[in-house]
Amino acid sequence: MPERFEHGGNVYIPNEGRKWLDFSANINPLGLSESVRTAIAAEIDTVVHYPDPQGRRLKEVLSSYYAVPESALLLGNGAAELFYVYMHCVRPKRVLIPVPSFNEYERAALAARADVIYCYMKCEDGFAMPVNELRRQAGNADCILLGNPNNPTGTLTPASDIESLVWTAQKAGTDVVVDESFLDFRSDRERYAARSLVKQYDNLFVVQSLTKYYAVPGLRLGFAVVPEGKRRWLEMHKDVWNVNCLAQSAGIAALKDRAYQEKTQQYVRNAAMRLYEKVRAIPGLEPLPPTVNFMLTDAVGTGLTACHIGAVLRNEGILIRDCANYPGLTPFYFRLAVRTEEENEMLCKALKNVVSIES
Repeated sequence: MPERFEHGGNVYIPNEGRKWLDFSANINPLGLSESVRTAIAAEIDTVVHYPDPQGRRLKEVLSSYYAVPESALLLGNGAAELFYVYMHCVRPKRVLIPVPSFNEYERAALAARADVIYCYMKCEDGFAMPVNELRRQAGNADCILLGNPNNPTGTLTPASDIESLVWTAQKAGTDVVVDESFLDFRSDRERYAARSLVKQYDNLFVVQSLTKYYAVPGLRLGFAVVPEGKRRWLEMHKDVWNVNCLAQSAGIAALKDRAYQEKTQQYVRNAAMRLYEKVRAIPGLEPLPPTVNFMLTDAVGTGLTACHIGAVLRNEGILIRDCANYPGLTPFYFRLAVRTEEENEMLCKALKNVVSIES
């Protein structure tokens, strides 16, 4: 059983000198782009200086790429830091979270001593975002925090539904924080993106990670689009130099690499569906259709818990994300990242062996 706030991606567990085949972290399977690799190498000597506390060059590129004003951008040491900055600054008393979802939402809220209220997504509805229920409960919370696409379910919510929630929440005096960290993996992201709504609603905060899409989680880089009048207030509650020199340079190079972006979207779209079909063909496994670069899978039909399956796979050098510590999921759920075709094939072969031998 994983710890309450345990994450995937822990490749530092000893593995008899072997590298892990890591399906537990949702990182771009294409890996580091050459443009980012070159930028990091070229800027290595800048680490003798403090990074630009304003991140001016990075904000300029972010503003152009995402069509948002620089004055609305707040840079983060990864997206997760920005949830903590918001909670520390705003200090909401009650936070409403649709679950299952990324557990750093709850952890950040608890760190600010907020009471956390769950709104459960339903398996029978394909874990669709319960927008109407969230609207109904808006007045009972100071903040609603959700993911779009949601992690670990992959649920996508149209921007029109997000706006309806934000509108209702504004009337109730409730903030809405939307995490769009995986949205760049989709070529139709504008159907779902809420960042353009920030200029209309002063209760909307949109957070996004750049580390997953550009495969730089070790550098930590993210940003938020926030109401311009509140950005300076939020800035005062974070470390002045929270985004290091190399992360800023990597972000600039990544955002300019259109070839890498297009290749990623095409690859993930095709590879995710192929992985889905292969996993679905394994008796007893029921994956949710993937919308981005990961896939939630129910193993209840095998009679094997995710913990058991994960333990057997670890002996083969493979890591998956046991989802037993997500509120709203049973111990039979696990999450798989989309990796290279060869690696995906290795995973499916190992899963077939586990199911056929152990169940």
